[in-house]
Amino acid sequence: MKITRQADYAIRAVRYLSNQGTDANIATSKVAREMKIPPSFLAKIISQLHITGLLKTSRGARGGISLARPSAEISLLDVVEAIDGPILLNECVGNPGKCEFADDCAMHPIWTEAQAILVDRLGNTTFDKLHK
Repeated sequence: MKITRQADYAIRAVRYLSNQGTDANIATSKVAREMKIPPSFLAKIISQLHITGLLKTSRGARGGISLARPSAEISLLDVVEAIDGPILLNECVGNPGKCEFADDCAMHPIWTEAQAILVDRLGNTTFDKLHK
């Protein structure tokens, strides 16, 4: 599994916003510049994060973006899944019936465990823990 560039940019943007504080309303152009994210790409990311309830957006001269909830309530998993959808290491983990070897597969329990560990780690890592 590889985290997409879009998810990586989304993580950068949310981390930047979390470092600014919950009430900070930051111009999109500033986030793009500081986090080295192409502005057009960031606009798409912001839209997805807004739709999933992770970011608030406002327009106008004092417009910008901010976290929709405290950084302690936003996990890496929330952001990755908002952009890339559910984490799935192998199709058989999400739909065991699709595999013709499902009844006698030595790999299925390994994939299932590895995915559970990754999802747990990302889900338990909130942005308040990622300050530098």
